[in-house]
Parts: sequence; structure tokens; C-alpha cells
Amino acid sequence: MNIRNALTLISVAALSACATQGSSMATFSQAGLPEAVKVPAGHAVAMETMAAGDITYQCRARKDMPGQFEWVFVGPDAGLKDRSGKGVGKYYGPPATWESMDGSKVTGSQVAIAAADMGSIPLQLVKANPAIGMGAMQGVSYIQRVNTRGGVAPALMCGASTLDQKQIVKYTADYIFWRAV
Repeated sequence: MNIRNALTLISVAALSACATQGSSMATFSQAGLPEAVKVPAGHAVAMETMAAGDITYQCRARKDMPGQFEWVFVGPDAGLKDRSGKGVGKYYGPPATWESMDGSKVTGSQVAIAAADMGSIPLQLVKANPAIGMGAMQGVSYIQRVNTRGGVAPALMCGASTLDQKQIVKYTADYIFWRAV
């Protein structure tokens, strides 16, 4: 095989990979999602990621009910992978931050949540703030958390004897990033 044929094959393979990646992103459907967490019309999927990691909770006294205690969400720490399993970023907080491997990152404000399967954190819709840095997060307008598994507050007792103790809970979810079209 000569160099010209080799370069042609490499170009075709690269274009095929891009087309495959693009088509997998285009296949995400909001059809089965509760209305509350659907992204408004006028947006298209920019990136689909799968997250696996930890959510930290801390046992704290309830301010509204003296003498009562509860597990309070402290923050997430998860890796983000694309649909092929390649690491593309991380999710951490507070504040909730999605950061791409290229250094661009975005934070946001929760718009809505909806119930998920028993024992799983809720589905979520987040309105993104303008991205910091140029890269994959540039132009992201919404982030959806779907397909959640685990991550709920610990079932362990939270009381005066466990005050300020932290518990780490495993979770997985898909984060879908959207841009205005």
C-alpha cells in the first residue's frame, strides 16, 4: 500500500468515526422523560456522558427542627466518559461543576427535578451558566441528569452521636449537554 492510499484510508476512518459519534449523540430522545426535566425546544444535544463516582453526605442538625438530624448533600465527585467509554471530563462540587478534559467548564442552577427509580437520586434539569474557557463546554445551555442509579442519602442513623460524620455513596448517571440551535 502506498502512502496516498494509506492517507485515504485514515481519512475515511476518521470521517466514519466522526459520523458514528455524531449519530450516537443524535439518538438521545427525551420522549420517556418527565416534562419537568425536558430541555425546551430550540436546543440540540452537544454531548452525552456517563458518570460514575461518589456523592458525599454529612450528618447535620436540622435548623428548622431543634434536636432533629438529617443527612445533607455535600457534593459529588465523578468521572465523565463518552458513550465509547473514553474519559472526557469530571463532575464535582460545590458548586456543581462539569469540567471537560480540555479545561473548559460550566456550572449551573437547578431548574427542576423528577423522581427516579427507588434508591436513586432524582432526574434533574440544570440551566448552565456561561462556560469558563474555550472547548467542549462552550455554548452549553442545559444539562440533564438521567438514567440515575444509587446516590441517595445513607440509610444509616444520623443523630447526635454521628453529628458531622460524612458518608460516601456510589452513584452512576448520564449527563446530557445541550446547546441552543
